Amino acid sequence: MKKKVIPAIIIIVFIFIFAGIFVLQQYLKKYSKSTQKADLDAYFGVRSETDVPIILGDEMIDEHAALFDGCYYMDFDSVRKYLNDRFYYGEADGTLLYTTATEVITSEIGSDTWSGSEGTGAAEGYKITRIEDDILYVALDYVRKYTNFTYEGFTEPNHMQLYTSWEDENVATINKDTQIRLRGGVKSEVLREVEKGESVEVLEQLENWSKVKSRDAYIGYVENKRLGEVTTISPIPAEHYTEPEYTNLVRDHKICLGFHNIGGPAGNDTIGDVISAAKSLNVISPTWYAVSSNEGDVRNFISSSYIKTAHAKGLEVWALLDNFTGGDVSTSEFLSHAASRAAIINSVVSSAVEYGIDGINLDFEMVAADDGQSYVQFVREMSIACRKAGLVFSIDNYVPMHFNDFYDLEEQGVFADYVIIMGYDEHYGGSSEAGSVASLGYVENGIINTLKEVDESKVINAVPFYTRIWKTSNGEVTSEAVSMKNAKEFIANHSIDMQWDAAAGQNYGEFTSSNGTLNQIWMEDATSLSQKIDSMKANGIAGIAAWSLGMETSDVWDVIAAYIGG
Repeated sequence: MKKKVIPAIIIIVFIFIFAGIFVLQQYLKKYSKSTQKADLDAYFGVRSETDVPIILGDEMIDEHAALFDGCYYMDFDSVRKYLNDRFYYGEADGTLLYTTATEVITSEIGSDTWSGSEGTGAAEGYKITRIEDDILYVALDYVRKYTNFTYEGFTEPNHMQLYTSWEDENVATINKDTQIRLRGGVKSEVLREVEKGESVEVLEQLENWSKVKSRDAYIGYVENKRLGEVTTISPIPAEHYTEPEYTNLVRDHKICLGFHNIGGPAGNDTIGDVISAAKSLNVISPTWYAVSSNEGDVRNFISSSYIKTAHAKGLEVWALLDNFTGGDVSTSEFLSHAASRAAIINSVVSSAVEYGIDGINLDFEMVAADDGQSYVQFVREMSIACRKAGLVFSIDNYVPMHFNDFYDLEEQGVFADYVIIMGYDEHYGGSSEAGSVASLGYVENGIINTLKEVDESKVINAVPFYTRIWKTSNGEVTSEAVSMKNAKEFIANHSIDMQWDAAAGQNYGEFTSSNGTLNQIWMEDATSLSQKIDSMKANGIAGIAAWSLGMETSDVWDVIAAYIGG
């Protein structure tokens, strides 16, 4: 009997031993810390030997930098998106341009040198730009010459810490050697070992773990018990670059500008007629200049006697330059080349100075989105020339909508003296439906949206001295632009009953012709104009403009004079 009991006891002991080992293994499996290292190339998203993922502030962004010949670069689009959108890629000329208040700085693609239009220049000791796989890259050290930001590159694996803003940070000191893990929990993979005394930025505090970032931009989790006291610090911002002052010729009074549609040299003789009833007009803008070739030739109808007449009446002359009345030219072509841009600017500014013109008004319309950056570069270059010559530089713009954001009102607000919003053509000649040329809501939204980008001291709202007579027949919509005078005659001749449309801020009328054609008109007159002026007053903008002189009725000038005088 005794011989049978002993083996049974032994078996039971072994069962307990094995059970204990199993339980211990499970315990250790559950509660012991993993030492498995994370795949850091996968963590950062390294794609190649030259690829450098970017941690912008505390966020790993989709865009990457690159490391070529020991120098860090970012692709041109990312430079503009994250660092400085004032850089311009002159692809047609093979150049990179940067424009300050006083000069244009040019570097040929692939070169290590740059030169400024004021005679400055230097060699940098590295390629400022390079093209790899059809992508333009710009050296970050070159970008820092004109931009306040900091960066630090790391290897094994490649990644970069980039700062463009410097908000307060919560930091803590590691109180015992530990690890930054991919996720909260001891079983998570290890990103990096951290030593006692090392400082980390605390991004988020949870119950047992905190999300942190190390000094070399590893973002992961550390146990709270390994963190010392969390304190707040204020990082010192980068201030190695001082933006030059963009001086402006802003008048100390409200602007009242009238566009004068010349049409040809003979149109200059009409100045006396168009200003005879114009109360409070202080600027006249004749349509004198137009780009007439892709090489940058400019047609002009300039007249010294016109200027003398205007000055004698106390009017400044801001001559208009357009891109659509000078003949068959390609706006894309002349904007894309530095030589043609310079030719236009030199021609206009030199003649303006010669004849004693007071300012230039830029009216480039129907610019394609793809040419937006070239257009804005033209604006920058024109502003330098006007600033040196003492000419007021104003720019005409469509009412801002998302589809025309590339006109870049914010940048215009830096370089131009005045930004004029053409608060009309809400419905135009090609519109598929009849409607107001400039309803009150359309005008108000135009002003409000412009003020989000441009200081009120530079914003001028342009109003129409015309309206449209709309005809709808068999589903087809056509219209004719007519002066206020002709519109009033049309209303009287057809005995149209005009009723106030509060939503449009205009009088509206319609009638049906004997042939079934529906005739409609949203009247632009002194009453509708006073509604728009109330909005201008409420927003404190710099003044009013009107297209165009000679199309108005005399009573609108009483309304305008009250605004300018008030």
